[in-house]
Amino acid sequence: MRRICLALPTDRACAPMLRELAEEAAYAVSHFEVEVTLLILDSSAPADHADHVRVLAELVLAPGVDVVHVDEDAQRVFLEQTIDKAGVADPERVLRLMLPGIRSYGACTNRAFLIAAALGCDSVHRRDSDCTYQELDGVKVFPIHHELTIGTTAGVARGRVSDSDLDPASDVLPVVMVGASIVGDPTVDLDDIRQRDPEIYYDVVSLWARGDATEAEKRELVAESFVGAGSEPFRADRSTLTVVDPMRVDMSNIAFHRIQEQIPLPPATDTIGTDYFLFHVVHDAGLPGVLHNRHIVNLHTGHRKTDAGFASYQLALTKFFLSMLYLHHVYEQLALAGPSVRDAEGNVSAAAIAGLVRGSIELPVDENVDRLDRLGAAYQKLGGRHAEFADGLVGQRETLLREARQDMDDFAVLIDVWQSLVASSVGLM
Repeated sequence: MRRICLALPTDRACAPMLRELAEEAAYAVSHFEVEVTLLILDSSAPADHADHVRVLAELVLAPGVDVVHVDEDAQRVFLEQTIDKAGVADPERVLRLMLPGIRSYGACTNRAFLIAAALGCDSVHRRDSDCTYQELDGVKVFPIHHELTIGTTAGVARGRVSDSDLDPASDVLPVVMVGASIVGDPTVDLDDIRQRDPEIYYDVVSLWARGDATEAEKRELVAESFVGAGSEPFRADRSTLTVVDPMRVDMSNIAFHRIQEQIPLPPATDTIGTDYFLFHVVHDAGLPGVLHNRHIVNLHTGHRKTDAGFASYQLALTKFFLSMLYLHHVYEQLALAGPSVRDAEGNVSAAAIAGLVRGSIELPVDENVDRLDRLGAAYQKLGGRHAEFADGLVGQRETLLREARQDMDDFAVLIDVWQSLVASSVGLM
């Protein structure tokens, strides 16, 4: 029977979500012919980790569901064994990219991909610990209802969706990604700026636009950025077989098949947004996906509002803006390459993607210098904690510029060894 991985990376207390995740796993095995591994990658503090152990032990699991709960020590052992077996050229560097010891949205999801492969899972279905599910008439609305169209061919999936705008020529290709977006709190926590001063909000959010974007393009980008699916509650299922628009899905509400074993995510630390990379690969390679409307409810944690949480989040946002110098270049080249980056069976060329990433590394940093200047000016206008954060950026400028470039070099290295790591992981968990 097909085995899938329902994965939750977390570094915070999330007992309620663990219980809900087990409910989604139970829904999957009761409605589909699958077995579910509930994978919890736990980097939380000792007290929170102990509470998670207790909660998971108390779960009454449905037949066909099992739990794999691994802390960072156990993850490190697994990674060391996998890296050693793969015989990579720089094992210490690869281990650091996979388990950096500080927040990395890409690295934590890469670990989920690798452990899922080790466990023989056909697909990875990712959720976040600061989310919950919508309900309809008191019944939770689980995204996995649509996600299990994944792995079929597009031709088979046509009979399982509400609509399709996919070229029939793609019917022989596998469905490699199924996703939806979020409702509730915006994906990026900038609403306080928007409410205080819409023009400063525009100045900040437009920093992730291409350097040569027109004013109209920036306005359009800002209008649709970080809002997810808006506020319309779930009323009835809709699903479309399509080449999924990266702006219409969220990483807390996504499933991948095959593609996650071919290309990893950027392992940049303290940087939001880099874990969206595969959305662009799937889209520009013209690979089939399903877009549905079982949107996850996004929640902002209280930690973000503390002084420490605010500073940490603003740093991650700043590094996201700086990453876009390189990622926009990669995405533009990827769009130009189109389906040439994959073969007729839908397998993406790691060498081609790594080449595009390396091609971005020597870009001049003037655009990022300008981003830092504009961010600092906007935050100084806001005053208070924003101005304090801007003051602190002054002494970090050269480091931040250097790290943004280094992140892309690290990513290329990880792409080079990724498929070897996936193959070597099998049987080690």
